Amino acid sequence: MTTTNISVDPLLTQMKEVEERVAKVLELAKSLGADGAEVAMSRQQGLSVGTRLGEVENVEFTNDGALGITVYQQGRKGSASTADLSENALTQAVEAAVNIAKYTSVDDCSGLADKQLLAMQPLDLDLYHPKELTTEQAIDIAKECEQNALDFDKRITNSDGASLDCFAGFKVYGNSHGQLVGYPSSRHSLSCVVIATDNEDMQRDYAYDVNRDFSLLEQGESIGLRAAKEVLSRLNAQKISTQKVPVLFRADIANTIWGHFIAAISGGNLYRKSSFLLDALGDTVFPEFLSIQERPHIAKALASSAFDSEGVLTKDRDIITDGALQTYLLTSYSARKLGLTTTGHAGGIHNWLVESKTAEQRNFDAMLKTLGTGLLVTELMGQGVNVVNGDYSRGAAGFWVENGEIAYPVSEITIAGNLAQMFKGIVAVGNDIDTHGSIRTGSILIDEMQVAGQ
Repeated sequence: MTTTNISVDPLLTQMKEVEERVAKVLELAKSLGADGAEVAMSRQQGLSVGTRLGEVENVEFTNDGALGITVYQQGRKGSASTADLSENALTQAVEAAVNIAKYTSVDDCSGLADKQLLAMQPLDLDLYHPKELTTEQAIDIAKECEQNALDFDKRITNSDGASLDCFAGFKVYGNSHGQLVGYPSSRHSLSCVVIATDNEDMQRDYAYDVNRDFSLLEQGESIGLRAAKEVLSRLNAQKISTQKVPVLFRADIANTIWGHFIAAISGGNLYRKSSFLLDALGDTVFPEFLSIQERPHIAKALASSAFDSEGVLTKDRDIITDGALQTYLLTSYSARKLGLTTTGHAGGIHNWLVESKTAEQRNFDAMLKTLGTGLLVTELMGQGVNVVNGDYSRGAAGFWVENGEIAYPVSEITIAGNLAQMFKGIVAVGNDIDTHGSIRTGSILIDEMQVAGQ
């Protein structure tokens, strides 16, 4: 008779142990008089290496996590956390949270999410793809990535290094409604930053990739070459005169525009009346050809989640349909403040898909042709955005475009406008989709913005 050794993933074993601890903490909170409690714990472990000019800069091993508990007593709220999961430490954390709750003000909007909205049996979204690498293997990958960039052109004279990060972890959430859920996940990334010089001009740029599944990560050679080409394209940047022109935000920069939109429709800003999109539900805030869908359950996607940080079930949602705002982004607390129902956005958004419903599908080159003559933005600096009134002003760099062709790089400029006008002034959205974050968008062309240069 033969026996088969079945390997057990230590991380998944840890997750089961944490689930047991969370259940005990919830029981303890109830025994100490809490009429509601929620417990969340995340743990992450992995390897991060960095190289610079062929030498190892850093090697970091991560293995950390913390448990947080929040208790509710007759409208009062208390929270505590601990990285120590011993029985004594957990007891002290619960007692601290209960004690804190005695001294906080009553807030009728605080409390657990409504039970009927919770994800009691969440979907498996295939987010866990751990990769075992030795330190030497990780260093070799980072070195190869950087060396490919350095070897590409003699004008690439220096480097800020290449970095490889491989992390795996889990999240566990439970509350006194009887919910106890968790899931493991992984995240791998590889990046390269290089410096190029030409006479007295010096520029710095980078390239990177990130994926849940290491086998789908872009090869180091390719990332190194992209970093080299990016930095070389920025050499000998020119200044341009102050003027109003069309502005094209490259896809990897365009997500910042949607980030400001997210802030404007988030419950926290709305109930504080700190948004230029107050009472905009149902209003047309974008051109009619533009729609945004949220799809939380895409397998392996970076922003996929079966439930939010309050345990609320995530759902497919239409955020923008034919230019009109369909929903706000609400947590349980902000929803109660507004007299509405949570939308499952505690902790952020989940895979936004920005779509242009025009007959013509434009790739990046076609977007340049549509731009004609104007500014292509590839980098933004500063945080000059006021969500209260929509005023927008940020430092920028990129390229001047003439007759649909990139003419030369530009730097030391500022672009300005108002978000409400910018949203309605979107002329086209490209199909050059960037998938590196929670917002999947192509490049965005805005009809006119103020560009301050010389």
